[in-house]
Amino acid sequence: MSDSNIHKNFINGAWVESKSGKTYENRNPANTDELVGVFQKSNADDVKMAIDAASEAYKKWRLVPAPKRGEILYRVAQRTLAEKESTSRDMTREMGKIIKETRGDVQEAIDMTFYMAGEGRRLYGMTTPSEMPNKFNMTIRQPLGVCAFITPWNFPMAIPAWKMMPALICGNTVVIKPATDTPLSVVNLVRICAEEGIPPGVVNMVTGAGSALGDPLIKNPAVRVVSFTGSTAVGRKVSEACASTFKHACLEMGGKNVQIVMDDAKLELAVDGALWGAFGTTGQRCTATSRVICHKDILDKFTAALAERVKKLKVGNGLDESVEMGPVVNQQQVDTILEYIEIGKKEGGKLLTGGERLTGGAYDKGYFIQPTIFGGVTQDMRIWKEEIFGPVLGIGSFSTLDEAIAMANDTPYGLSASIFTQDVNRAYTAMRDVYTGIFYVNAPTIGAETHLPFGGTKETGNGHREASEAALDVFSEWKSVYVDFSGSLQRPQIDNQ
Repeated sequence: MSDSNIHKNFINGAWVESKSGKTYENRNPANTDELVGVFQKSNADDVKMAIDAASEAYKKWRLVPAPKRGEILYRVAQRTLAEKESTSRDMTREMGKIIKETRGDVQEAIDMTFYMAGEGRRLYGMTTPSEMPNKFNMTIRQPLGVCAFITPWNFPMAIPAWKMMPALICGNTVVIKPATDTPLSVVNLVRICAEEGIPPGVVNMVTGAGSALGDPLIKNPAVRVVSFTGSTAVGRKVSEACASTFKHACLEMGGKNVQIVMDDAKLELAVDGALWGAFGTTGQRCTATSRVICHKDILDKFTAALAERVKKLKVGNGLDESVEMGPVVNQQQVDTILEYIEIGKKEGGKLLTGGERLTGGAYDKGYFIQPTIFGGVTQDMRIWKEEIFGPVLGIGSFSTLDEAIAMANDTPYGLSASIFTQDVNRAYTAMRDVYTGIFYVNAPTIGAETHLPFGGTKETGNGHREASEAALDVFSEWKSVYVDFSGSLQRPQIDNQ
């Protein structure tokens, strides 16, 4: 085995083997014969080393002027841009989504890094008049300390950058545990950070299973912020673990996102939106369109047009530029998705296309599932309510906008939603009344940009937001500062009555 295929943890500025002495293989989900790399199977000792390094590095990093921290991040962004093609290809090899999408994933990391580099010369607080004479009031941001990140496999560079860059610009230090299925993308990002001047101990990485590393990472008292992206079930456990020591917890979890198609919608555009929203990233997005509700007057026409397009989707290895949908990430995802397809059949959903694992030829070496559509989906079905996280779309119908909004809100999640209509009144009504953190008009439920807040309501999150300036509130705390230059004791609310 080539040494270039063996990847180590990154702790205190050095690439080191796990104390466990164990490793695991990561293989291409489009072709499991291909070994992507060998990674460290870390344990609690590795996590403690990483946290200790981050704790020590924090003492100096917090005092580096924020503009100087921004200059380092700017170099990281430039370097990531220069390596965009190679890191994109690595990402396709390790998680399967098509090369056009992995280029977008890397670009999102670049965008976030450039954005946060600029925040180094802002990090605005406010000044405000005092109610007392000869007194000055202001607010400033202060960092919290060591931040622990647990990141998912579906956006293996973008999401780590969403978390890492705002944390670093605020003056925090980082320990990141990438998803077991996609560590190489984080290895690439961490390597670039180190080579472009992030000091030793400021960014640390340990690879391995969340079941083994989650508790020692979250429960260490030196960790003051935990940022997690993943399932609602695991996010709930993370929240509970953080609560006992009052750690900050930022949770970005599940979604069951809906696209509303009104009777006045541009049909071809709505079909384009559903196709991309449901089957981009093979449906493995928290923002994926998993429900379409269509006005009854155009239901048949819309459904027929979408089903025809879906049947023509080219599925295969994402490194082939002509492929439109790649594999799912692993066998567990295959099993879960196929189980939901069977549930949909038993519940009375009408299988319009797909519904099976793809086999034969190159498909036999990967985790490929046909893009699948169910018609006649109703609100009492599990495939209406539960997140599937795969290329499965359910279509239902409605008669009025009020009914559509009620159906859209009929989910424990509240991440993303969209409406296709040419009526501005309907658009604004839905924008106001659909209870989600993200909303699109005449666009699918996917497509967030880095300079707007990202996150959801209800069981999708815990009120925090990633990306944009809003992310700074996760990784800093406000300090109110009062400067009295009157030369005498002044008591607010007492001496000025």
